[in-house]
Amino acid sequence: MNVPSNLKYTKDHEWISIDGDIATIGITDFAQGELGDIVYVEVETLDETLDKEEIFGTVEAVKTVSDLFLPLSGEIVEFNDSLETEPEKVNSDPYGDGWMIKLRMTNTEEIEQLLDDGAYKEIIGA
Repeated sequence: MNVPSNLKYTKDHEWISIDGDIATIGITDFAQGELGDIVYVEVETLDETLDKEEIFGTVEAVKTVSDLFLPLSGEIVEFNDSLETEPEKVNSDPYGDGWMIKLRMTNTEEIEQLLDDGAYKEIIGA
């Protein structure tokens, strides 16, 4: 199970990479493994400002559809367009080419509530 130590995590199995006031967000290796083959990623919240825990999109796998919850408050400034034609990137490279959105954070204090790799590994039993 791949859980990079340089990222932050949520109990909802999302990872967050922070660069200044921009957070890149995707789902973890554990999440993509549980979902199975991902066939569609939908994010219709581009250019919207949402609060932490609001749904920003959905990911559809062969066996289920799951909501994607925003781990931090902010404006969604970019969607990984390549996922429209190659959603399987979420399975093959969840921490790289399979990223989902970029968010301009509006409350950086929320970062302190995210999990580090050790706390996330405890949740998934890794």
